[in-house]
Amino acid sequence: QVQLVETGGGWVQAGGSLRLSCAGSGRTFSSYAMGWFREAPGKEREFVASIFWTGARTYYADSVKGRFTISTDNAKNTVYLQMNSLKLEDTAVYYCAADRSHSVLRLGHSHYWGQGTRVTVSQ
Repeated sequence: QVQLVETGGGWVQAGGSLRLSCAGSGRTFSSYAMGWFREAPGKEREFVASIFWTGARTYYADSVKGRFTISTDNAKNTVYLQMNSLKLEDTAVYYCAADRSHSVLRLGHSHYWGQGTRVTVSQ
Protein backbone atom coordinates (compact mmCIF):
# COMPACT_ATOMS: atom_id res chain seq x y z
CA GLN A 1 0.00 0.00 0.00
CA VAL A 2 1.43 3.34 -1.07
CA GLN A 3 1.32 6.06 1.54
CA LEU A 4 2.45 9.67 1.81
CA VAL A 5 2.53 10.96 5.36
CA GLU A 6 3.06 14.65 6.09
CA THR A 7 4.41 15.95 9.38
CA GLY A 8 5.78 19.21 10.68
CA GLY A 9 2.76 21.46 10.64
CA GLY A 10 1.84 23.64 13.55
CA TRP A 11 1.47 27.16 14.79
CA VAL A 12 4.05 29.84 14.09
CA GLN A 13 4.24 33.59 14.30
CA ALA A 14 4.48 35.67 11.14
CA GLY A 15 8.09 35.88 10.00
CA GLY A 16 8.90 32.50 11.47
CA SER A 17 9.84 29.19 9.86
CA LEU A 18 8.56 25.64 9.65
CA ARG A 19 9.77 22.55 7.84
CA LEU A 20 7.24 20.09 6.50
CA SER A 21 8.17 16.50 5.76
CA CYS A 22 6.46 13.98 3.50
CA ALA A 23 7.55 10.39 3.99
CA GLY A 24 6.71 7.98 1.20
CA SER A 25 6.26 4.25 1.66
CA GLY A 26 5.01 1.28 -0.32
CA ARG A 27 7.03 2.03 -3.43
CA THR A 28 10.10 3.76 -4.75
CA PHE A 29 9.46 7.31 -5.93
CA SER A 30 12.68 7.71 -7.84
CA SER A 31 10.86 8.23 -11.16
CA TYR A 32 8.14 10.45 -9.72
CA ALA A 33 7.50 14.15 -9.51
CA MET A 34 6.69 15.25 -5.96
CA GLY A 35 4.85 18.33 -4.90
CA TRP A 36 3.24 20.36 -2.17
CA PHE A 37 -0.19 21.90 -2.38
CA ARG A 38 -2.18 23.88 0.15
CA GLU A 39 -5.79 24.59 0.86
CA ALA A 40 -6.69 27.68 2.83
CA PRO A 41 -10.07 28.11 4.52
CA GLY A 42 -12.70 28.94 1.94
CA LYS A 43 -10.28 28.59 -0.98
CA GLU A 44 -9.45 25.96 -3.54
CA ARG A 45 -6.39 23.79 -3.25
CA GLU A 46 -3.41 25.47 -4.93
CA PHE A 47 0.02 24.46 -6.11
CA VAL A 48 2.93 25.46 -3.88
CA ALA A 49 6.07 23.71 -5.11
CA SER A 50 7.27 20.64 -6.97
CA ILE A 51 10.45 18.71 -7.61
CA PHE A 52 11.64 15.77 -9.61
CA TRP A 53 12.84 13.05 -7.27
CA THR A 54 16.32 13.42 -8.64
CA GLY A 55 16.18 17.00 -7.43
CA ALA A 56 17.32 18.30 -10.77
CA ARG A 57 14.50 20.81 -11.20
CA THR A 58 12.23 22.67 -8.84
CA TYR A 59 9.15 24.81 -9.40
CA TYR A 60 7.41 27.30 -7.12
CA ALA A 61 4.25 29.32 -7.03
CA ASP A 62 4.99 33.03 -7.30
CA SER A 63 3.50 33.59 -3.85
CA VAL A 64 6.18 31.46 -2.15
CA LYS A 65 9.18 31.97 -4.44
CA GLY A 66 12.21 33.05 -2.47
CA ARG A 67 10.67 31.99 0.85
CA PHE A 68 9.98 28.26 0.44
CA THR A 69 12.39 25.53 -0.62
CA ILE A 70 11.46 22.01 -1.70
CA SER A 71 14.01 19.23 -1.45
CA THR A 72 14.32 15.45 -1.30
CA ASP A 73 16.22 12.90 0.75
CA ASN A 74 16.44 9.76 -1.35
CA ALA A 75 17.76 7.62 1.47
CA LYS A 76 14.73 8.45 3.59
CA ASN A 77 12.22 8.50 0.70
CA THR A 78 11.18 11.89 2.05
CA VAL A 79 10.33 15.26 0.52
CA TYR A 80 10.69 18.45 2.52
CA LEU A 81 9.23 21.93 2.32
CA GLN A 82 11.26 24.51 4.19
CA MET A 83 9.08 27.54 4.79
CA ASN A 84 10.71 30.80 5.86
CA SER A 85 9.39 34.31 6.36
CA LEU A 86 5.92 32.93 6.85
CA LYS A 87 2.98 35.24 6.28
CA LEU A 88 -0.58 35.19 7.52
CA GLU A 89 -1.73 34.16 4.05
CA ASP A 90 0.37 30.99 4.25
CA THR A 91 -2.14 29.59 6.73
CA ALA A 92 -3.55 26.42 5.18
CA VAL A 93 -3.59 22.66 5.20
CA TYR A 94 -0.55 21.49 3.25
CA TYR A 95 -0.71 18.32 1.19
CA CYS A 96 2.05 16.23 -0.33
CA ALA A 97 1.46 14.71 -3.76
CA ALA A 98 3.22 12.32 -6.11
CA ASP A 99 2.72 11.40 -9.74
CA ARG A 100 4.75 9.96 -12.59
CA SER A 101 3.80 12.99 -14.68
CA HIS A 102 4.88 16.45 -13.57
CA SER A 103 2.21 17.99 -15.77
CA VAL A 104 -0.49 15.95 -14.08
CA LEU A 105 0.92 16.85 -10.67
CA ARG A 106 0.96 20.56 -11.46
CA LEU A 107 -2.70 20.38 -12.44
CA GLY A 108 -3.53 18.95 -9.04
CA HIS A 109 -4.53 15.52 -10.33
CA SER A 110 -1.78 13.48 -8.71
CA HIS A 111 -2.25 9.77 -8.23
CA TYR A 112 -1.03 9.83 -4.66
CA TRP A 113 -1.88 12.31 -1.89
CA GLY A 114 -1.09 12.60 1.77
CA GLN A 115 -3.64 13.35 4.46
CA GLY A 116 -2.44 16.91 5.01
CA THR A 117 -0.79 18.84 7.81
CA ARG A 118 -2.13 22.14 9.13
CA VAL A 119 -0.03 25.28 9.23
CA THR A 120 -1.31 28.30 11.14
CA VAL A 121 0.51 31.62 10.93
CA SER A 122 -0.51 34.33 13.36
CA GLN A 123 0.70 37.80 14.31
